[in-house]
Amino acid sequence: MLETGHRNSACGADTFGFKHLTAVHWNLLAPDLYEHALEHREARLSSGGALVAETGAHTGRSPKDKFVVRDAATENEVWWDNSGAITEAQFEALHQDFLKAAEDKTLFAQDLYGGADPSCAIKVRVYTEFAWHSLFIRTMLRRPERAELDGFAPEMTIVDLPSFKADPARHGVRSETVIAVNFTKGIVLIGNSSYAGEMKKSVFTFLNYILPKKGIMPMHCSANVGKDGDTCLFFGLSGTGKTTLSADPQRTLVGDDEHGWSPEGVFNFEGGCYAKTIRLSAEAEPEIFSASNRFGTILENVVLDPIARVPDFDDGGLTENTRAAYPLDFIPNASATGRAGPPKNIIMLTCDAFGVLPPIARLTPAQAMYHFLSGYTAKVAGTEKGVKDPEATFSTCFGAPFMPRHPSVYGNLLRDLIARYGVDCWLVNTGWTSGKFGVGRRMPIKVTRTLLTAVLDGSLKTASFRTDPYFGFEVPTAVPGVETDILCPSKTWADQAEFDAMARKLVSMFQENFAKFEDHVDAAVRDARPQVSLAAE
Repeated sequence: MLETGHRNSACGADTFGFKHLTAVHWNLLAPDLYEHALEHREARLSSGGALVAETGAHTGRSPKDKFVVRDAATENEVWWDNSGAITEAQFEALHQDFLKAAEDKTLFAQDLYGGADPSCAIKVRVYTEFAWHSLFIRTMLRRPERAELDGFAPEMTIVDLPSFKADPARHGVRSETVIAVNFTKGIVLIGNSSYAGEMKKSVFTFLNYILPKKGIMPMHCSANVGKDGDTCLFFGLSGTGKTTLSADPQRTLVGDDEHGWSPEGVFNFEGGCYAKTIRLSAEAEPEIFSASNRFGTILENVVLDPIARVPDFDDGGLTENTRAAYPLDFIPNASATGRAGPPKNIIMLTCDAFGVLPPIARLTPAQAMYHFLSGYTAKVAGTEKGVKDPEATFSTCFGAPFMPRHPSVYGNLLRDLIARYGVDCWLVNTGWTSGKFGVGRRMPIKVTRTLLTAVLDGSLKTASFRTDPYFGFEVPTAVPGVETDILCPSKTWADQAEFDAMARKLVSMFQENFAKFEDHVDAAVRDARPQVSLAAE
């Protein structure tokens, strides 16, 4: 068996149980991984130097194909209503079949860290079938110094074999696609999917399981910090603006997607960014556009001009979920340490396609926990097959697929931290105004940025506020640089009765969704739920 690259000689590939591999390439850097990917036609080269790969049938995650091993350690720890379960025996059969499927293959191995805080970081070893997957995970996680690779002993191991097809009857899964997580053994097995994001989110899931027991809050959020050390967190589901809004040239980017909050402050789990690129432009997002057009970046499902090889970021022919993965330091103002102090502000982002929510609202701690547990955004027509009208989506903690513990665990942690540090919390709507999707317009990015500036410089705290009659939170009545009517959504609708009906419909969706959490929260949070007031009657 051929082995190349820097590794710990005491930790060869056979420690995981692999046998009869053709080769293992250890901890290769970008140039070598480019060469392997291009030689085996896994990817193509863009005009700017990015490595461009297509993921086939899976252009996003497969949450219904994710399963957790149900054993004595996880039985009373995992939120099973949200997690598919397989037995220890089924996982062992899957593990052995993975080892068999890997025989005679060439694998790429990377030894990496999950977490910028050394006291909380986990050591992760990732075996991949594709060279471009190895570059992806090397880009997304934190990269040890070469000297740190000696004696590297993984606490978590991921095996990613897109060619492997699961057997539902034998392995207890839903289809030929599988993401199997064994928290007790620290193993994740990924098969029959070329979507690289499954690896990244598997590490996030693992950290979401182990960190709360240590009193550390894992978060699906981006983070940046100002010159005065004022950290801001941006919670939000995909497409709500986490990456875009945290990439502020006047502030230092801590990270764009996954963080922890420990007694020492906020720390990035990752060493890279995974930005959506559909309709990306140099004018609107110059830093991300520049990072997406250079050597070392992986473009996923981005269409290239067939002759010039220039990326067409407006083309969603393969998927709307086109992505760019690049090292964090490709962003000029990125943090070198991935760490910052505790947050001063928390922004909860939502893309409201019903055109009901205001562009910004101030939340009490109880309201913040309510909206955190709700995790509201909306799907719009055209983004998924069969979606013709806006559809409410509630993904608890703004990341339900990655939260193995009950949401109340994360919600209580967050509320305690908000209270301890006196954090100001805000709900920001980056969705629609002046009507629902198809009638109104998208919230202008200039409005959102102006409001965020007012939050970050502290001026919004001194504004005058009104109480929203539908949701009960406080909404500013006037902000310099923002048209007054847009702050009061009902005034932007041509038909007030239609607005009232839509607002009531959204309130009822919130109430129906939150019913499952009623027994897990205290009276203050229950009272924070939207209730149409007499002012709206």
